[in-house]
Amino acid sequence: MSEGKAKIKVRAMKAADWRDLYEIWTDPRVCRGMLMVPYQSEDEVREKVENPPQGFYRLVAELDGKVVGSSTLRMARSPRMQHAANCGLSVHADYWNQGVGSALMSAILDLADNWLNLKRVELEVYADNEAAIHLYEKFGFEVEGTMRKYAFRDGEYVDTHVMARVRD
Repeated sequence: MSEGKAKIKVRAMKAADWRDLYEIWTDPRVCRGMLMVPYQSEDEVREKVENPPQGFYRLVAELDGKVVGSSTLRMARSPRMQHAANCGLSVHADYWNQGVGSALMSAILDLADNWLNLKRVELEVYADNEAAIHLYEKFGFEVEGTMRKYAFRDGEYVDTHVMARVRD
């Protein structure tokens, strides 16, 4: 980061982070890029944060004491897929293009590579989300295919790319 800017701190998600995550996940600009439905209640978000599903690793990016992004790594359930996980990422819209996504992606891939020994990390991204696709490509993800009319968003069906980063 350039001099004078606060340093992004990436850490494990805590139950107390739910309020900042509610602000991120209910912002229409962020929600538009995710598979979440808008208008989540505070109770729904708090439940997600306080009681994560089994097999999830969850990180947040913090700036000046405020959570401004999150990343998840969901381990595959099948014993034959233990080398793979699905990745998710969200960044507060007011902090887009400030390195938050890169900091989270770097940390989640460090966890995947150096602690979980994963060979494959995969994700889904809307085909029209050029900024996210660029971020993922920067970290070695490649488009493996396109799921046509995969999700319903803003009154229409939209395509989604499946991307993955595979380590040898």
